[in-house]
Amino acid sequence: MQAYSILDRRRAGILLHITSLPGGYGNGDLGQDAYRFVDFLVNCGISVWQTLPVNPTHSDGSPYQCLSAHAGNPLMINLDWLVERGWLDPQDRDRCEGTTLEYRSRCLGLAFDGFTRSDAVNSPEFKDFNQRHQGWLADFSLFMAIRGELDGRGWQDWPVDLRNRRASALRAARKRLAPRVDQVNFEQFVFFQQWHELRTYANSRGILLFGDIPIFVAGDSADVWARQGDFDLTAEGQPRVVAGVPPDYFSATGQRWGNPHYRWDRMQASGFEWWLDRFKGQLSLYDWVRIDHFRGFEAFWEIPAESETAIEGHWVKAPGEALLSTLFNSVESGRLPLIAENLGIITPEVEALREHFGIPGMLILQFAFDGGPDNPYLPHNHTPNNVVYTGTHDNDTTLSWAADLSAEQRAHIYRYLGNPSAAMPDALVQSALASVAKLAILPMQDVLSLGKGHRMNTPGTMEGNWCWRFSWDQLSDQKVSDLSGAIHLYGRYTG
Repeated sequence: MQAYSILDRRRAGILLHITSLPGGYGNGDLGQDAYRFVDFLVNCGISVWQTLPVNPTHSDGSPYQCLSAHAGNPLMINLDWLVERGWLDPQDRDRCEGTTLEYRSRCLGLAFDGFTRSDAVNSPEFKDFNQRHQGWLADFSLFMAIRGELDGRGWQDWPVDLRNRRASALRAARKRLAPRVDQVNFEQFVFFQQWHELRTYANSRGILLFGDIPIFVAGDSADVWARQGDFDLTAEGQPRVVAGVPPDYFSATGQRWGNPHYRWDRMQASGFEWWLDRFKGQLSLYDWVRIDHFRGFEAFWEIPAESETAIEGHWVKAPGEALLSTLFNSVESGRLPLIAENLGIITPEVEALREHFGIPGMLILQFAFDGGPDNPYLPHNHTPNNVVYTGTHDNDTTLSWAADLSAEQRAHIYRYLGNPSAAMPDALVQSALASVAKLAILPMQDVLSLGKGHRMNTPGTMEGNWCWRFSWDQLSDQKVSDLSGAIHLYGRYTG
């Protein structure tokens, strides 16, 4: 068993979430700007586009705390695509107002009305979609319909019959909310249609889509509501213990994520059925997938639910080898296109688990210059079967990171890099591209040389995250030429 790797040659990639694209209303989506971004990658000789999870989010917008581990985010649906099919009147689209959520929801409602009046509602494609995804779609669409009826309340605060999924209550709700259930099904159909069209286009141009699977799911999600026995919950559906990480580089008090923990004994007894379905769904969207917080497969940080910080937690062993063996054995080739996010407190046991399955890991250059010459993120310690980044979505932009360093720290970094003439972030970008790691990933902010105010996420905070977007006027011809030249120079060009 081993991971299937796109590290068959030296490659370069860009980290950019769909919502960070230009265009659209309020956030980027799967429309023409996504196709234009593919073309930009091709013109630079880049062959990998990495995104964050594309599941539907809560109001904070975090793609790591989603309403479903299977569904797509309807806010990423391109509205022009609906107009082209005659389901949404362009005048109605232009008349809709409100916040991003209100505007897009109204447009999708109008498009659903148009869809139901068209022949497409009886199309084989729509029927096939509903049948193929029934395993998660039926629960998700009902979950969202009930949630909407109850003004967005979490399922733990629903009437007890619905919270506990009593059959009679679910039948009544499905009948009462049938129009809303059908609309959710329609939105998922459209999302998956648009996604697969984009993936087909990207693959036809030599671009591989690289996705992200959060190891945990949100407590207020269709998955936890539908499979309460698989999660460590109280009788009222609240988590007994929650996930997070101990104090680290990002936070002196650790990170209390709040996700419920799995009942690994129950999941293992079922042959990890939910995990098999989850990976099957994600691998239908992407060419390669990152497992966020991979170390949680070896041991997870368990925090008492009543604790306000992560300090009071402790490590608990997880059946990672059994899970990964099941996943790898589920595919005929015994190979899976995975990468492990192996950052933070990584023990020899975690690395042994990753290496046993041949799963590549991550190297972050912003973490490289603390400590001595044995720091694994320093370029002289890199190995080919890894992915090197200047920073991730959780890091500040490289320009802002460098600006916050002391003069002594900056001098040390430049001395290590051979005193290049390039300023930040270009000096670190060139170091990433020069690395022996087969794949180098650059956040789009570093490609654009953006500084403070342009980071995607600040771990441990709840406000102002996940909303960064770029504009095409930030991407000059000179930047494209310089990036393409550097990718050529370091043997990562594909064309």
